Amino acid sequence: MDIRSKAAWLSVFSNTFLMVAKFIIGFYIGSISVISEAIHSANDLLASFIAVFAVKHSVKPPDREHPYGHGKIENISGTIEAILIFMAAVFIMKEAVEKIIHGGEIINTSYGIAVMGFSALANLLVSSYLLKVGKETDSIALEADGMHLRTDVYTSLGVFAGLGLIKITGYHMIDPIIAIAVAVLILKAAWDLTRKALLPLLDIALDDEKTKLVESVLDEYSGVFYEYHKLRTRKSGRESHIDLHIVVDPDTTVEEAHRMCDNIELEIKRLIPHSFVLIHVEPASEKHYKMKSLQEK
Repeated sequence: MDIRSKAAWLSVFSNTFLMVAKFIIGFYIGSISVISEAIHSANDLLASFIAVFAVKHSVKPPDREHPYGHGKIENISGTIEAILIFMAAVFIMKEAVEKIIHGGEIINTSYGIAVMGFSALANLLVSSYLLKVGKETDSIALEADGMHLRTDVYTSLGVFAGLGLIKITGYHMIDPIIAIAVAVLILKAAWDLTRKALLPLLDIALDDEKTKLVESVLDEYSGVFYEYHKLRTRKSGRESHIDLHIVVDPDTTVEEAHRMCDNIELEIKRLIPHSFVLIHVEPASEKHYKMKSLQEK
């Protein structure tokens, strides 16, 4: 099992434990904010299973039906996670509004405070690990799961503080108000995740940092070809796809052109792991000769 799979399964085990603990405590003390956090954890658990599936299948090599690989499975999983987060937020808001209308008291805030404090700490540790592995391996599925759990840290701390205020003041209406605040934070996380996961499905270009790395390699080899053009890039899960046209001297042999392209591809792949590079070689025209002569002058 590779590090990405281990990280995904860690999230599954963590979310399972926290979900069960929050549901038990939430229903026992009658706290809608704790129950909302339990729903959030149930949502996280489903998202974690999606991440496990995505990490496992996104690394499959290209096949006849998927000649460009399976990288976008991770983007699809991230988009599904975002939809689940939206749904959880709407449900929490509904339950909170009903409690504001009908009222209700919490039996014992101490249990809720304890489980929320533990949840915040556990999710901080697990989310930090997921984000670290996701960044190192360029896994959108793990990053999505990490971002998902990081929102739990803040929402758990919010519920923790709210229950503390209820314990001090005895004002139980704080509970549904905190639940609504939790839902708003969840909606923000869902929106951020939607943008991050969905845009690559539209073949969005690589970010400026990676594009500049590609251009730096081409500039390094600019002395052995006339120019390059039609540089295109796109993201697919953790994979980066790059294609371009290079103009060479017509007297360049196939072997020389092939060797040059291999060197350029290897250098790009060294700087951008999990990248696939396609170079189309073109013979120079009279226009290129004139440009070269002007540059030499």
